[in-house]
Amino acid sequence: MMSNRNLDILYQLIKSLEKSEKRHFKLYIKRSSNNEELKIIQLFDALDKLHDYDEKLLLKRLVNIEKPQLANLKTHLYKQILSSLRLLKNSDNLDLQLNEQLDFARILYNKGLKHQSLRTLERVKEIARANYKFSFLTQIITLEKKIETLHITRSTLEKTENLAREALEVSDQIGRVARLSNLALLLYGWYVKNGHARNEEDEIDVKHFFKENLLDTHLDEAGFYEKLYLYQSYVWYAFIRQDFLMYYRYSQKWIDLFEKEEMMKAVEIGHYIKGMHNLLNAHFDLRNFEKFEIALKQFEAFANTPLANHYDNFRVHTFIYINSAKINQHLMLGTFSEGLLLIKSIELKLEEYSIYVDKHRILVFNYKFATLFFGHGDYATCIDYLQKIINDQLGLRNDLQCYARLMHLMAHYELGNTEIIEYLIKSVYRFMAKMQNLTVIEEEMFKFLRKSFNISPRKMHDEFELFLTTIKKYEKSRFETRAFAYLDIISWVESKVYNKPMSYIINQKYLASKKRVYSN
Repeated sequence: MMSNRNLDILYQLIKSLEKSEKRHFKLYIKRSSNNEELKIIQLFDALDKLHDYDEKLLLKRLVNIEKPQLANLKTHLYKQILSSLRLLKNSDNLDLQLNEQLDFARILYNKGLKHQSLRTLERVKEIARANYKFSFLTQIITLEKKIETLHITRSTLEKTENLAREALEVSDQIGRVARLSNLALLLYGWYVKNGHARNEEDEIDVKHFFKENLLDTHLDEAGFYEKLYLYQSYVWYAFIRQDFLMYYRYSQKWIDLFEKEEMMKAVEIGHYIKGMHNLLNAHFDLRNFEKFEIALKQFEAFANTPLANHYDNFRVHTFIYINSAKINQHLMLGTFSEGLLLIKSIELKLEEYSIYVDKHRILVFNYKFATLFFGHGDYATCIDYLQKIINDQLGLRNDLQCYARLMHLMAHYELGNTEIIEYLIKSVYRFMAKMQNLTVIEEEMFKFLRKSFNISPRKMHDEFELFLTTIKKYEKSRFETRAFAYLDIISWVESKVYNKPMSYIINQKYLASKKRVYSN
């Protein structure tokens, strides 16, 4: 991925520009031909040609620009690029359009053209209200009230009363939306840090936090954003607690909300994309094979629309979520060898999108890649990917850190690296205990591995059978399914018991599930 040198914000901004945006910037900046502007064009071109950000090399390529001048020129160039993009993208983005109309209303008011300002505000208010843009409604109504209070506008009593009532309604609405969006955000933050609830203590904490902050929302009276953040809050609450049925139901409500109000896909495309990601994850967790395939096709069709490709940010996230879902599908079907064919193209795209992709996404992909290699039986390559997670120092996803270490241990077990297995058992056990990540399944796993040192190879089959009987008892236990969600330990043990590849075991479960569906 991109080196730390490339974290220069101006370099990142320039590298994110498309050809049309670069062309527009050049035209925009050449409206002024003073010496300062000519220097920032020189700086722009030099940065654009750099493969990696290197300040020493940059200064060598800049004629008549000394190091003390560079910081100010970079700041000026950064602002000018953003100003150029604002002009170019204004017609594409509702928020930018609303801001522009508000600016016009303020200019007209400051010029003393109060009635023209009020007419502009009335028009922009209708657009904001139709698209549930309450933060803009607040600004619009505030300016309207200011004009009506300070000047004689000959407005009717009814209009001023309506304005006062609107102000209170919008204020209440914003308060409710803020509370619900805060709840959704904090729950998501909890998950990114910790993963699923590890034990009863986590469960009690999350339940208490959720109930304390949940509003008594009447859905028949609620607006789009209240419903959206309410559904999101339930999605994260259910996902953390591994209540996968609730997770599915509220992910579906999230998507249904957008299907009911189609225009909001353009207004809140990021939320729609995230909703599809969660719906696919819910189908994966519940092994809803057919519904998963339908949702994936729906998402892929959306990914090919102009709307999905209009903004870099959303194009990248659509790519991430669709490819994550494709890997999940191979994990679900046991088609590991086909899944491995996706890795190279995904890695190339992640490199291309490196300035947009956060470290958390990279960790998740590395774990999924490792899981594919483990299931395929390529344990050495599996270890290579797991090391990228284990060596990460950012402190993201304690759960991934724990299960990466457990899979790393199992991969060495499969390779027969007995000289380091005993050390790894102690090391991984200590780490998972420290992170409070030991469930009954992991405890049983460590017992089995320790015991296996003293068992002759011809007796190992019986031990695997015994181990399988032990862990199968916990298959439906909610707290224990955490381990199964990260690593299909049951299928791994079954592959040993039945002497079949892990891919065959998982694929047979999929075929049996299809048979049950059709027989019903």
